[in-house]
Amino acid sequence: MTRYQAYQGNQVEGAGPLGLVLLTYEALYKSLGRCRMAVLAGDMQAEADHAGRAMEALFELSSSLNMEEGADIAQSLASLYAYMMNRVTEGLCSGSTQHLDEVMRLVQELREGWMQLSAQQNHQSRPHLQSQSHLQVAVG
Repeated sequence: MTRYQAYQGNQVEGAGPLGLVLLTYEALYKSLGRCRMAVLAGDMQAEADHAGRAMEALFELSSSLNMEEGADIAQSLASLYAYMMNRVTEGLCSGSTQHLDEVMRLVQELREGWMQLSAQQNHQSRPHLQSQSHLQVAVG
Protein backbone atom coordinates (compact mmCIF):
# COMPACT_ATOMS: atom_id res chain seq x y z
CA MET A 1 0.00 0.00 0.00
CA THR A 2 1.35 3.41 -0.96
CA ARG A 3 1.33 6.38 1.38
CA TYR A 4 -1.38 8.00 -0.73
CA GLN A 5 -3.60 4.91 -0.47
CA ALA A 6 -3.07 4.87 3.29
CA TYR A 7 -3.99 8.56 3.44
CA GLN A 8 -7.16 7.91 1.43
CA GLY A 9 -8.09 5.02 3.72
CA ASN A 10 -7.62 7.20 6.80
CA GLN A 11 -9.66 9.97 5.20
CA VAL A 12 -12.59 7.61 4.57
CA GLU A 13 -12.37 5.97 8.00
CA GLY A 14 -12.40 9.33 9.79
CA ALA A 15 -15.26 10.81 7.81
CA GLY A 16 -18.77 10.90 9.19
CA PRO A 17 -21.85 10.46 7.00
CA LEU A 18 -21.60 13.96 5.56
CA GLY A 19 -17.87 13.60 4.99
CA LEU A 20 -18.43 10.39 3.06
CA VAL A 21 -20.99 12.11 0.85
CA LEU A 22 -18.47 14.87 0.11
CA LEU A 23 -15.72 12.34 -0.64
CA THR A 24 -18.07 10.51 -2.99
CA TYR A 25 -18.92 13.75 -4.81
CA GLU A 26 -15.19 14.44 -5.17
CA ALA A 27 -14.60 10.97 -6.64
CA LEU A 28 -17.59 11.41 -8.95
CA TYR A 29 -16.43 14.79 -10.22
CA LYS A 30 -12.88 13.52 -10.83
CA SER A 31 -14.17 10.47 -12.69
CA LEU A 32 -16.39 12.62 -14.89
CA GLY A 33 -13.48 14.96 -15.61
CA ARG A 34 -11.23 12.05 -16.56
CA CYS A 35 -14.01 10.61 -18.69
CA ARG A 36 -14.31 13.96 -20.45
CA MET A 37 -10.56 14.04 -21.12
CA ALA A 38 -10.75 10.50 -22.52
CA VAL A 39 -13.56 11.53 -24.88
CA LEU A 40 -11.50 14.47 -26.12
CA ALA A 41 -8.51 12.15 -26.63
CA GLY A 42 -10.67 9.60 -28.47
CA ASP A 43 -9.77 6.89 -25.94
CA MET A 44 -12.94 4.82 -25.71
CA GLN A 45 -11.46 2.33 -23.24
CA ALA A 46 -10.51 5.07 -20.77
CA GLU A 47 -13.87 6.73 -21.36
CA ALA A 48 -15.67 3.51 -20.43
CA ASP A 49 -13.45 2.95 -17.38
CA HIS A 50 -13.99 6.43 -15.99
CA ALA A 51 -17.70 6.40 -16.84
CA GLY A 52 -17.94 3.14 -14.88
CA ARG A 53 -16.29 4.77 -11.87
CA ALA A 54 -18.67 7.71 -12.13
CA MET A 55 -21.61 5.30 -12.23
CA GLU A 56 -20.30 3.54 -9.11
CA ALA A 57 -20.16 6.87 -7.28
CA LEU A 58 -23.68 7.78 -8.41
CA PHE A 59 -24.93 4.38 -7.29
CA GLU A 60 -23.23 4.84 -3.91
CA LEU A 61 -24.85 8.26 -3.47
CA SER A 62 -28.24 6.89 -4.46
CA SER A 63 -28.03 3.83 -2.24
CA SER A 64 -27.03 5.94 0.78
CA LEU A 65 -30.28 7.92 0.72
CA ASN A 66 -32.63 7.39 3.63
CA MET A 67 -35.99 7.40 1.86
CA GLU A 68 -38.03 7.17 5.06
CA GLU A 69 -36.52 10.10 6.92
CA GLY A 70 -35.46 12.07 3.86
CA ALA A 71 -38.93 12.08 2.29
CA ASP A 72 -39.17 14.56 -0.60
CA ILE A 73 -35.51 15.58 -0.47
CA ALA A 74 -34.29 12.01 -0.70
CA GLN A 75 -36.75 11.24 -3.50
CA SER A 76 -35.63 14.30 -5.46
CA LEU A 77 -31.99 13.35 -5.04
CA ALA A 78 -32.74 9.76 -6.13
CA SER A 79 -34.46 11.06 -9.27
CA LEU A 80 -31.56 13.42 -10.00
CA TYR A 81 -28.98 10.66 -9.52
CA ALA A 82 -30.97 8.39 -11.89
CA TYR A 83 -31.10 11.22 -14.45
CA MET A 84 -27.33 11.70 -14.18
CA MET A 85 -26.75 7.95 -14.62
CA ASN A 86 -28.89 8.02 -17.75
CA ARG A 87 -27.03 11.03 -19.15
CA VAL A 88 -23.64 9.41 -18.59
CA THR A 89 -24.67 6.16 -20.28
CA GLU A 90 -26.54 7.89 -23.13
CA GLY A 91 -23.41 9.77 -24.14
CA LEU A 92 -20.98 6.85 -24.07
CA CYS A 93 -18.93 6.50 -27.24
CA SER A 94 -20.74 9.45 -28.84
CA GLY A 95 -17.58 11.51 -29.19
CA SER A 96 -19.35 14.39 -27.45
CA THR A 97 -18.76 15.83 -24.01
CA GLN A 98 -22.11 17.63 -23.82
CA HIS A 99 -23.65 14.98 -21.54
CA LEU A 100 -20.61 14.99 -19.25
CA ASP A 101 -20.55 18.78 -19.07
CA GLU A 102 -24.19 18.79 -17.97
CA VAL A 103 -23.65 16.14 -15.30
CA MET A 104 -20.47 17.84 -14.07
CA ARG A 105 -22.42 21.10 -13.61
CA LEU A 106 -25.09 19.27 -11.62
CA VAL A 107 -22.49 17.52 -9.48
CA GLN A 108 -20.70 20.79 -8.81
CA GLU A 109 -23.94 22.46 -7.67
CA LEU A 110 -24.87 19.54 -5.44
CA ARG A 111 -21.38 19.31 -3.99
CA GLU A 112 -21.43 23.03 -3.15
CA GLY A 113 -24.74 22.56 -1.33
CA TRP A 114 -23.36 19.66 0.70
CA MET A 115 -20.22 21.67 1.46
CA GLN A 116 -22.36 24.53 2.79
CA LEU A 117 -24.26 22.04 4.95
CA SER A 118 -20.94 20.71 6.24
CA ALA A 119 -19.71 24.21 7.04
CA GLN A 120 -22.97 24.94 8.87
CA GLN A 121 -22.69 21.73 10.85
CA ASN A 122 -19.07 22.46 11.78
CA HIS A 123 -19.99 25.98 12.85
CA GLN A 124 -22.89 24.75 14.99
CA SER A 125 -20.97 21.89 16.60
CA ARG A 126 -17.87 23.84 17.62
CA PRO A 127 -19.24 25.52 20.76
CA HIS A 128 -20.76 22.29 21.97
CA LEU A 129 -20.63 18.92 20.31
CA GLN A 130 -24.07 18.09 18.95
CA SER A 131 -25.48 14.86 17.67
CA GLN A 132 -25.23 14.24 13.95
CA SER A 133 -28.69 12.68 13.86
CA HIS A 134 -30.08 15.58 11.85
CA LEU A 135 -27.80 14.54 8.99
CA GLN A 136 -29.70 11.30 8.69
CA VAL A 137 -32.57 13.13 6.99
CA ALA A 138 -31.30 12.58 3.46
CA VAL A 139 -28.28 10.35 4.04
CA GLY A 140 -28.70 7.00 5.76
